[in-house]
Amino acid sequence: MSYLEYNTKYVPTGFRKVLHLNWAIILLLIAVASAGFLMLYSVAGGSMTPWVEPQMQRFALGMVLMLIVAMVPIWFWRNMAFVAYGGSLVLLLGVEFFGEVRMGAQRWIDLGFMRLQPSELMKITLVMFLAAYYDWLPNKKTSHPLWVVVPVVIIVVPTLLVLRQPDLGTALLLLIGGATVMFLAGVHWAYFATVGGGGIAAVVAALQSRGTPWQLLQDYQYRRIDTFLDPANDPLGAGYHITQAKIALGSGGWTGRGFMQGTQSRLNFLPEKHTDFIFTTLAEEFGFVGAFTLLVLYLLIVVFCIISAMGNRDRFASLLTLGVAMTFFLFFAVNMAMVMGLAPVVGVPLPLVSYGGSAMLVLLVAFGLVQSAHIHRPR
Repeated sequence: MSYLEYNTKYVPTGFRKVLHLNWAIILLLIAVASAGFLMLYSVAGGSMTPWVEPQMQRFALGMVLMLIVAMVPIWFWRNMAFVAYGGSLVLLLGVEFFGEVRMGAQRWIDLGFMRLQPSELMKITLVMFLAAYYDWLPNKKTSHPLWVVVPVVIIVVPTLLVLRQPDLGTALLLLIGGATVMFLAGVHWAYFATVGGGGIAAVVAALQSRGTPWQLLQDYQYRRIDTFLDPANDPLGAGYHITQAKIALGSGGWTGRGFMQGTQSRLNFLPEKHTDFIFTTLAEEFGFVGAFTLLVLYLLIVVFCIISAMGNRDRFASLLTLGVAMTFFLFFAVNMAMVMGLAPVVGVPLPLVSYGGSAMLVLLVAFGLVQSAHIHRPR
């Protein structure tokens, strides 16, 4: 029995749960979100409106939801995994019929008090369902072809629905996040090698299909690939966004231009400076030191999640924690690679820093699941 367990043995259950929270993760989440508030204040020209106040309110609500989810025993979330996944799938289908179209994409459902993006919810409920599936499945059946097909279908169905919106970035995150849970559950590497080879063939086919009647991607997605390969080819058109982002990143130097002194964001050269490209604003104003510090905070969150999962003897809880950690890692890794020109621009926000409601609330609920797994782990 640990010192903390011994000294909280006779404390009421609710208080014991609070003491057993993974406070390191909570403090790191607050630190990252605070950096986001600071940057939203800067890009708004030193004003709390229109972005900082709503973002702070959503973060406060998200923290409350995280604590509520954390207090619920992890077995309850295991039993609710299918319901959560099914509900997310219904919402994705609802987008097809009732979705709100914004900037040429149909991804949101207007609930009146907020716009919900079901694909954000699916990122977490998919991980929940796969973790519950492998918790139920005996280890000896993990790599059996019949039992590998089931999770593949679970992953592919929402991915295809998200592709129809269209949202290539989120679709890729669903595929990679789901595949990660399968790999961590013990599915044989040969399956992943086969899929990897098929993926390469699919990429070649998609590129070859351009301009044909059977074109596999949307025109704007091909333009994003062109921009990724050579942004200087059209610096005032398709390559404008990434060109301005690189200028902002480079002009920050080691220590940056100073808070609210970034010319690229202040003079509105940066596109989507409060959402997808907010990392470039941070790098311009705080330089390499500020950007690296944010990266370290992100990585520490992932590390503490991995440590918690490794110390958890419950298979569902461990897989769920690792799946959430991987999803979170993909969020910030893809966004940073995107704005630095290392990956095509696919519209993935920077977690807890970019302005947005659905992504922040869903992410904090996901960390509530991580906290529930941590609190209620076998001791």
